[in-house]
Amino acid sequence: MTNSHESQNTEFKSSWQDDYLKWVCGFANALGGIIYIGKDDSGEVIGLTYYAKLMEDLPNKIRNAMGIICDVQLHDENGKKFISIRVNPYSVPVSLRGRFYYRSGSAKMELTGVELNEFMIKKAGKTWDDMAEDNATIADIDDGSITKFIADSQGHGRLPETVGLSVFQILEKLKLTVGDKLKRAAIIMFGKDPMRFYPNIQVKIGRFGVDAADLRFQEVVEGNLVHMLHEVQVQLNYKFLTRPVTFEGFQRKENDIYPIAALREILLNALVHRTYMGATIQMRVYDDRLSIWNEGTLPYGLSLEDLKKEHSSRPRNPVLANACFLGGYIDSWGRGTLKVINSCKDAGLIEPEIIEKNGGIAITLFAQNYLDTQTHEITKTSGKTSGKTSGKTSGKILDAMRSNPQITIPELAKLTVVTARSVERNIESLKKSKQLQRIGSAKDGYWEVSVD
Repeated sequence: MTNSHESQNTEFKSSWQDDYLKWVCGFANALGGIIYIGKDDSGEVIGLTYYAKLMEDLPNKIRNAMGIICDVQLHDENGKKFISIRVNPYSVPVSLRGRFYYRSGSAKMELTGVELNEFMIKKAGKTWDDMAEDNATIADIDDGSITKFIADSQGHGRLPETVGLSVFQILEKLKLTVGDKLKRAAIIMFGKDPMRFYPNIQVKIGRFGVDAADLRFQEVVEGNLVHMLHEVQVQLNYKFLTRPVTFEGFQRKENDIYPIAALREILLNALVHRTYMGATIQMRVYDDRLSIWNEGTLPYGLSLEDLKKEHSSRPRNPVLANACFLGGYIDSWGRGTLKVINSCKDAGLIEPEIIEKNGGIAITLFAQNYLDTQTHEITKTSGKTSGKTSGKTSGKILDAMRSNPQITIPELAKLTVVTARSVERNIESLKKSKQLQRIGSAKDGYWEVSVD
């Protein structure tokens, strides 16, 4: 039998523990999956001793704990017994002793708070932004924001004809109503005071010095999506970003630190795909980088690497996303992150960083001076540079590893302005020349640079 590896639909366990019922629950609430009992982490069969009792107990344990039926099968490989538990996905929420678990990627997570609320809504066939806001009326809609939205849509040709329509009729055209009620997305998009309904609908911007502890000043932008999209950019341009100045003859010219397209896309991404019942959007501005964070994990089956290539659009708030599409703010092809990456590359900047952090997604743009500041810090810390390799990629790699033995290949790629594959080739060469060795595992180990 060919070895396999754990994935989002497969789990290997050497023996059974009742705690693994959580995995069963997680698969049932996600897309289903298979749990193998009697295999090690690499998928190798190690065998079971008490397989007969497990075959009798497992179906009953699962049914009694969660009220679901799973296909439990006994297998034999070269005289070694192992068990498979095939879990089907369920259209209704499945709980284990009152707790809800979900398979996300290759990990099991317990759903609580906002995530549990969204999960329940999704199982009911709805999304958070698609639900009616019972306490809202047409008086809660800002006419000026709708007017600006219509003006912004000009030239895109996506917005249905709105001439002569009332405000409510326009909202109907945008699919922001249900019966005579306003959807939550209508309040988010055009509300006069959306914070009355959703207190965390704001963007917090902070200007920092050398690190996150050095907060110099901050601003909080509140209001509906149309307003925040405009106002955040105004605040960045006039208060938070110090633009480098050049002269063409006697003409003074201010240059953009970051591509306008990249800034706009990361802001739109945060506003459209955030969890509106979660934390405030946070934007951090440093001398050499800018990052934005919004709460909410990636959709099931979508990875961080997928965001760096062509991928399907899977918005957390599809009603809100559709309104933004009709207004020409976004497209519907999942190209937002690609636009950010490509616009930075076109501007001569290193590739932006996209990571999962603190229950949300953080995107960081790096300024032209980022590499200079990082190199300066490494030089200060290490106290010396390698004379023979100074200015070369391999020398920069060794200096970085002396400063930070746990530095990662993606971090090295950013620092040296080469591809990750190029970094890997340099590392292999340094290993062969016995200038470098890896101590410990790829995940938990560190780099050891040979003494000159």
